[in-house]
Amino acid sequence: MAVNLSKNGPALTAAFKEVVDEKSNTNWALFTYEGNSNDIRLADKGDGGLEELVEELNSGKVMYAFCRVQDPNSGLPKYVLINWTGEGVKDARKGICANHVRSMADFLKGAHVTINARGDEDVEPEAIMQKVAKASGANYSFHKEAPSRFQDSGPQGPVGSVYQKTNAMSEIKKTNKDNFWAQAEKEEEKRRQEERHKADEERQKMEKERKDREAKEAMQRDKRDKERSTQIDQQKKYQQQQDAESKDQEKPRVEAASLISQRAMNPREMFKQRERGITPSDSDVPSAAPASPQPEEAPAANSYVQETAYEKPAQPPVEENNLYEVTADETPDRGTCARALYDYQAADDTEISFDPDDMITGIEMIDEGWWRGFSPDGHFGMFPANYVELI
Repeated sequence: MAVNLSKNGPALTAAFKEVVDEKSNTNWALFTYEGNSNDIRLADKGDGGLEELVEELNSGKVMYAFCRVQDPNSGLPKYVLINWTGEGVKDARKGICANHVRSMADFLKGAHVTINARGDEDVEPEAIMQKVAKASGANYSFHKEAPSRFQDSGPQGPVGSVYQKTNAMSEIKKTNKDNFWAQAEKEEEKRRQEERHKADEERQKMEKERKDREAKEAMQRDKRDKERSTQIDQQKKYQQQQDAESKDQEKPRVEAASLISQRAMNPREMFKQRERGITPSDSDVPSAAPASPQPEEAPAANSYVQETAYEKPAQPPVEENNLYEVTADETPDRGTCARALYDYQAADDTEISFDPDDMITGIEMIDEGWWRGFSPDGHFGMFPANYVELI
């Protein structure tokens, strides 16, 4: 992610302007991050130069220092930018902050010397000033010429040769110094390349881990969605099955109740009347046609006709309470049998109760909606015809 210079922009800009202003006493400013974010803030500033600045560098942070120094050759102000990465900073954080160096250089523009430092040995004030002196070009100085240079010093001696003997040791030291700085620049460039390469590898690794994590989370979400969808489908099928079974069980009850409600006469009353030997009313049973008259046979002459009155003995009345107390053992023929499809509970003592798969014997199909027969416990009574199937 890119570095954020806008959050604390006014404070950052003000500190930078103080350092570049030669009239200001402030000659250094130190910048760092807010926690683990990419927001840059002002860490500190001062007027003590490089010696004071290097004391504020933290080995556990990534920091950016901008300092105004005086060129030892020309006496002019020079600016030094230090990109500080402490040894205690985690590798992942180093990789992220490595991409911010260019943005910070663009913000802290005008630096004559840029130093990438990791330890105290990289920010020695003497070494930094040597780099400043080298960056200024030829060793020249203003306002340092001796005043006697242009004054007449009296008679001069004879003009001799301009040849001077070469000092081998001085030349060697000068060559070694140039080689040293060239080698240092090469090492610095190599180190920057290694840091960039390492930062790229770290960034690629983090990107790969992020993609793998997102793919794994997507697979888990798909799996949970499929399981939830399967559970919902199973619940719907189970509910539909329960509703269908409930309708199947309720259908015969409704049909039986419908048949019963369509009867003009209560089946119980009809059965009771048949037990008493009473025929239904004329509205239920059609009246029988009158018998045709038969010719009477004339009695023989002189015959004696004696009419004897014959009365049919009266039968004792049948008690209503004993109509349905006939047991299965007292019934000589069990007759038609049926198997119970559903459970039924008797409403009174004229009906029988049974459970599914119970056997009903001795069935009399007197009415299309109601039959009667023997229950498994031997009780004889009525029951709905739609609750059983014939065997």
